[in-house]
Amino acid sequence: MKSLKYNVFFCVNQREGTAACCNNMGAQEIRDYAKNSIKALNLSGKNQVRINNAGCLDRCSEGPVIVVYPEGIWYTYVDKEDVDEIIQEHLVNGRVVDRLRI
Repeated sequence: MKSLKYNVFFCVNQREGTAACCNNMGAQEIRDYAKNSIKALNLSGKNQVRINNAGCLDRCSEGPVIVVYPEGIWYTYVDKEDVDEIIQEHLVNGRVVDRLRI
């Protein structure tokens, strides 16, 4: 039995030195924002949406990145407004946000 509608993974990897990584672009802050937004919308819990931390998703040059399962849709984002759009369009309405898809 399926326990989640969507399982969303935010890469929050932090690399040493100056190597490109999602966390250098504010990924942890944005992930926390998304988790709080999902809770505020009453979308968290069984059969709904889970926001997760992920280590390196190996797409550093396209980052910051998230992947939404079960579809396996990859997104990049710049700011909270982009994440709001992903939440509203994909996680609420079930429509892929093509402009942010990678």
